[in-house]
Amino acid sequence: MNDPIGDMLTRIRNAQMRGKSTTMTPASKLRGRVLAVMADEGYIRGFEETKDVNGHPAYEISLKYYDGTPVIRELKRVSKPGRRVYLGVDDIPQIRQGLGVSIVSTSKGVMTDANARSHNVGGEVLCTVF
Repeated sequence: MNDPIGDMLTRIRNAQMRGKSTTMTPASKLRGRVLAVMADEGYIRGFEETKDVNGHPAYEISLKYYDGTPVIRELKRVSKPGRRVYLGVDDIPQIRQGLGVSIVSTSKGVMTDANARSHNVGGEVLCTVF
């Protein structure tokens, strides 16, 4: 697999289209940090580390719905393996006038665009969530 973050985001999108309450994705440190930001921002209920059917570590992601519709309306990968997107602190865009978030991998960890601006750091824009 060339793009583990893109794979995780696609699993979340597919599970929400089918109305599933949970979905599984293989575990890694970066995936866990992205999921922690999404949980802190209220886009997913949470996640926990489990084992998949082969005994490999995995995350079980609890998806969040409001009145039967998914809380996440748009989930888009920005920086891809073929085209990395690095932005300085002044260039990080606001998503939907601040209603959405960009998840940024910085030298101080994975955080939202607002936290990156407050810490005055730029980095790789992993994905946007609205």
